[in-house]
Amino acid sequence: MAQRVVVTLSDDIDGGDAAETIAFGLDGKSYEIDLNQTNAKKLRTALAPYLDAARKQSKSGKAFRHTTVAANPAAVRAWARSHQMDVPPRGRIPKKVYEAFEAAN
Repeated sequence: MAQRVVVTLSDDIDGGDAAETIAFGLDGKSYEIDLNQTNAKKLRTALAPYLDAARKQSKSGKAFRHTTVAANPAAVRAWARSHQMDVPPRGRIPKKVYEAFEAAN
């Protein structure tokens, strides 16, 4: 005997048919809401100014924060070569090379 399961979404605001489930978070809590296209658009419009001003969060839950500007690796390599420092042509540049570059500039 086969079974067929049909899931019907109801709009959590007006009770009509929902078109999608929207997941969002606030104050450290995660939420989901089923909305039709009109209500989904209203939610996105209402949140747009806040989303534009917000920082995205990493998967670990910590906000991305980039407080320093890292030197351009190509510039660091060129500087290191001009000062006869051993630097690989590709890959990770040793920390001591970055430190020397920062101290000189």
